[in-house]
Amino acid sequence: MPDQSYSLEEAIRDLHIARSVADTLQAVADGVVNGLDYELACVNLVRPDSDLVVASSAGDAAAEAQITGRVGSRASWDRRLIMGEAWGDLRFIPHTEGPVLDEDDVPEWRADGPAPRSEEDWHPSDRLFAPIRTPGVSGNPQELVGVISVSRPRNRRRPGKEQREALQSYAFHAAIAISSARLRANMQNALVRLEREQQAIRASEESFRQAFEYAPSGLAIAEVGGDQHGRILRTNDALCRLLGRPASAIRRYSFADLVHPEDIDILLRTAAEGGRAELRLGRRDGTYVWVSLRNSVVADAADGPRFLLTHVEDIEDRKLRELQLLHQVSHDALTGLPNITELRARLNSRLCDDPRRPPGAGPDTAHQHIQTPENAPHDAKGLAILVCDLDGFKTINDSLGHQAGNAVLVEVGRRLISAVWNGITVARTGGDEFAVLADNVSQATARDLARRLHNAIIQPIQVDGRELIIRASFGIAWARCGMTAYQVMESADEQMHVKKRSPPVSP
Repeated sequence: MPDQSYSLEEAIRDLHIARSVADTLQAVADGVVNGLDYELACVNLVRPDSDLVVASSAGDAAAEAQITGRVGSRASWDRRLIMGEAWGDLRFIPHTEGPVLDEDDVPEWRADGPAPRSEEDWHPSDRLFAPIRTPGVSGNPQELVGVISVSRPRNRRRPGKEQREALQSYAFHAAIAISSARLRANMQNALVRLEREQQAIRASEESFRQAFEYAPSGLAIAEVGGDQHGRILRTNDALCRLLGRPASAIRRYSFADLVHPEDIDILLRTAAEGGRAELRLGRRDGTYVWVSLRNSVVADAADGPRFLLTHVEDIEDRKLRELQLLHQVSHDALTGLPNITELRARLNSRLCDDPRRPPGAGPDTAHQHIQTPENAPHDAKGLAILVCDLDGFKTINDSLGHQAGNAVLVEVGRRLISAVWNGITVARTGGDEFAVLADNVSQATARDLARRLHNAIIQPIQVDGRELIIRASFGIAWARCGMTAYQVMESADEQMHVKKRSPPVSP
């Protein structure tokens, strides 16, 4: 059984940290089973003769023993990849079309199971394929690296839109990981030859130069040790194009000069041999590009100078997709505000299990203890959580429709953001409920903030030619060490309901 805590993000991470081509191929199959919840996955890799061999599989030991290493012809695979239904880049062949394929030479293993009860159920003879193709860059067409074949989702249902998109995205990452593993293997083999064949160094110099200059990913050689440690001595054309800088200009820098200021610590932790990091490097036009750096130390000759060979891979597209996915997971789709999960994460980052609140507590070795202004001097400051809901919002939804209600929620979110200062988190926690997280504020400041937010909300809102007046009820609670995020928000919610039951006054 797969590890239920194993996520798609962890599966993608494992793809990119696998140390060899074989490990990468196995990580691809394992990730489909453990991260995407399919019962069986096979990676069919394109061989030099263009036929496809089952290079790895996961999910069923009997299937692995029977089909791993078996070969299917390219013609049979090409036919499969144009049959059935196109789900984006995926190809689904329902069981109704499958019988014509039963006699071809493609090795496969289908999980037994009961006949489906509806069209949405997975039939044991359904087939789903995810082509693994290299990204098309610089006018070069995509090239088929292999095909992931899967057998039955674990929920016994045909994959929905999100599960299809996840498999398609995973195949994209698999293509990058396999290509990178092959490139690393080629480079490592070249380095091993350089180290072991000292007498052949001069003869292979031209081959290395061409491999360096014409490598599809960026490469750089930098000094190791001495006064000029880290200075870039040589770059290939791919790195120059990536950074938009001529080789002569790059040689004036080290990577520490080019890295984004926020990523300098990551670079320093990656300086050692074998280090790897994902960070941003500066382009000539002032923008930054996400790259993956991998370092290897190379000796120029026996007991001679040592140099740092840095492989620079463009991961901008992947990183932007990851950041977009992270934003989608942590933010409300309607208002764009942080959601309740993100709010709790930010609140938890300021809490600890220690309930102590020592007078004038300063930082200890692990944590800055939170002060609570309750029963403290009037100028004491702490971490406040303000929650509110919109009074009468259900009436707007019922009378004007959800589209009008959504417009009100978006406008309220915008007004809340406009009413706070930097460092304050405004979140939508669900329905017509919002929350504000403010650190280092006094009781007076928190009450003033609640008034500012209330006054911002009650201004008339124009929706479809109608002028709507929205009111809100607020509750304020103070976080302290020893509490959970849930307890802090529950306390604020209780305060809000107390206010709602009280006669109408300013918050």
